[in-house]
Amino acid sequence: MKRYLIAVALVFSGMIYAQDSKPVLEPFGKKVKATYFYDNGQVQQEGYFENGKLEGYWVAYNEDGTKKASGFYKDGAKVGKWFFWKEVNLSEVDYSNNAIAMVKTWKQEAVAVKN
Repeated sequence: MKRYLIAVALVFSGMIYAQDSKPVLEPFGKKVKATYFYDNGQVQQEGYFENGKLEGYWVAYNEDGTKKASGFYKDGAKVGKWFFWKEVNLSEVDYSNNAIAMVKTWKQEAVAVKN
């Protein structure tokens, strides 16, 4: 499972640089907010750049608008807790020095409702 999460994290990192479409860029103080879109018009991901580096909160979405991943960058490196949603799983990935330090995964269990 840890290998899977590492792969997901790497794919998410690569998504920022492998965009086919141009992002919408908006000045935001000293930062620039970048928003990328799917062909269907839904937001693919959004976050900030400062001095040409990823900075602050970034979030990625699936084509249906559900959240796929979120976390923080500092000077272009992942820091702190990142969250990755995949079907019924939520993974919390802790980054230290831009490397994975710890991974926790939760699975949503089906709950039976009695009438």
